[in-house]
Amino acid sequence: MIKLFDSHAHYDDARYTNDESTPYKVLEEQFADNVQYILGASVDLESAKRQIEFSKQFEGFYASVGIHPESCPDISLIDETIEQLSELCNNEKVCAIGEIGLDYYWEENPPRDVQKAWFEAQLQLAEKKNMPVIIHDREAHGDTFEIISKYPGVKGVFHCYSGSKEMARELVKRGWYVSFTGVVTFPKTDRVAEVVVSVPDDYLLLETDAPYMAPVPKRGKTNYSSYAYYTAEKIAELRGQSTEFVIQKTLENAKRLFNIK
Repeated sequence: MIKLFDSHAHYDDARYTNDESTPYKVLEEQFADNVQYILGASVDLESAKRQIEFSKQFEGFYASVGIHPESCPDISLIDETIEQLSELCNNEKVCAIGEIGLDYYWEENPPRDVQKAWFEAQLQLAEKKNMPVIIHDREAHGDTFEIISKYPGVKGVFHCYSGSKEMARELVKRGWYVSFTGVVTFPKTDRVAEVVVSVPDDYLLLETDAPYMAPVPKRGKTNYSSYAYYTAEKIAELRGQSTEFVIQKTLENAKRLFNIK
């Protein structure tokens, strides 16, 4: 059986720790099921360290390190933090900078100029380290596109893609990948479905964003990497392909992007 590559998950979330379980037990169950690879996305320095710890315990677990736009501290801490992220990048299981980007959805998020400063600093780190990035772009499509355009040598993936078909087409033209979550299985997501159909085979990725956005028929529940199978089924249906093809292709694409041999 072809196994899944979940290219974006957060197993350090509190939802995976309770009286009956731990993230390690959950990950063990995922790898024993239909999952071959998981990329743990970080949101701050402590999260990044936890992803690296997971990667030491599981052969198929890889880590990204970065500061999420919602977690951006004061600009005065940029130099010190970038230096720490740079050190973490030296770990052999760290394969990307992320998740980084812009989030204008919540009013209580850090000011836009602060988010932009952290975004650019981390793109510069990716450029220096020659590493791909994982982009978080929520209600900030124009500014996100403008900023990544300043760094043509940096490539990566727009995770949980929510932009237009036209923007996706331009991103792919520039060598960027586009990733989709269980949102594609939700009703009234015609716009997302249009983008799913338009992305070329070689630039498509599959993710859960676990514990968030569990696909139908698990919607509303805690998400797990194995649930990406339902997302793959829906993507296959929309694209007129087999589920096995979508799983195999997205696995190959993720391994290529994140340089996993």
